[in-house]
Amino acid sequence: MSGEESLAGLVARVERLEDELAIIRKLTAYGPLVDAGEADSVAELWAEDGVYDVEGWRMAGRAEVRSMVLSDAHQDIIGGGSAHFFGPPHIERIEGDEAEAICESILVRHEDGKFYIWRAGVHRIELRRTGNGWCVTRRVTRPLNGSAAARDLVAGRK
Repeated sequence: MSGEESLAGLVARVERLEDELAIIRKLTAYGPLVDAGEADSVAELWAEDGVYDVEGWRMAGRAEVRSMVLSDAHQDIIGGGSAHFFGPPHIERIEGDEAEAICESILVRHEDGKFYIWRAGVHRIELRRTGNGWCVTRRVTRPLNGSAAARDLVAGRK
């Protein structure tokens, strides 16, 4: 292996690590931002044409994601105290400007002076590299309630 080949391999590995770190940072930003009610910042995690499909609610585009954060239902959740906690994303694929990851999460709520887990979910997330970095193009979320839909999502069956 020549010095140029070795350097090219090192550059490729560093670029891959930088992509993985950027994707992890993008995905793990969701919880703190959504708990703070930062609607514009949450919406910016998605591509302009990005889709968010969560438990029977399908949002298409940043405006609909922004509206979800501003909705009375979401404001009630965060107003009482909440933590959208994401486990570390497992990046399954990075190919050029496309990537796919999976992660699990819990939503912790505060009620009557106590914290409890209100929801556990699995998320399959597709991303695209844009001029503004990695953005979510499709995020599908299903509750981890033993359903076939959740198991299919975990297994990568869409």
